[in-house]
Amino acid sequence: MSTATLTSRDLQLRDAVVDQLEWDPAVNAAGIGVTAHEGAVTLTGLIDTYAGKLAAERAVKRVRGVRAVANDLVVALIAGRTDAAIAADAASMLALHGGIPVDVQATVHQGQLRLTGTVPWYYQSAIAEKAVRHIRGVRHLINDIKIAPPSAQRDIRHRITQALYRNTGFDAKRINVTVSDGVATLTGIATTWQQRQAAQRAAWDAPGIIMVENQIVVDPPDGDTCEIC
Repeated sequence: MSTATLTSRDLQLRDAVVDQLEWDPAVNAAGIGVTAHEGAVTLTGLIDTYAGKLAAERAVKRVRGVRAVANDLVVALIAGRTDAAIAADAASMLALHGGIPVDVQATVHQGQLRLTGTVPWYYQSAIAEKAVRHIRGVRHLINDIKIAPPSAQRDIRHRITQALYRNTGFDAKRINVTVSDGVATLTGIATTWQQRQAAQRAAWDAPGIIMVENQIVVDPPDGDTCEIC
């Protein structure tokens, strides 16, 4: 995309994203390139850790006006970190967290770490992923942990809706929830990415949920500028 094709709003959004990346202490922004077009932001370049790649994406989503993010950052290789060393670190980190079942395993190939196994709750899968994402040398992480929920519980949709109404961060009346066979589908409108993610977290916390389809559209109010949320 050439600069000539960028509108003033695109440039404003790009500058806001750059400022946010430089502000966030979890992000090494030195090698990150940013482009923006009609609310879609693309990150390119090199980053030193996989955790930093994820942190950069989270930082972008906190900027008002961002509707989509393409995270094309490449995690640079770290000299001396073999797959065996990464795997050993992964085994240690998984063992340190008592909430992760023992059948959760990690495999590593050329810096790509894959988690497998079965857990009864989503939060256990999330804990396992968080435990290994900061390991030095990890270039990419694939979470293939399956969720086999405990016995089905009634009124899951109602419980998710109640959780949304307890959240003061957004207007729950604009969010619709449907649940079928353990899959929660969220539709409606949020004004920021943070609101969209808050709704998704509320759905994941419900008992018996094995997947969340987040179809909520981020639509900032008219007149909003690209300021930091």
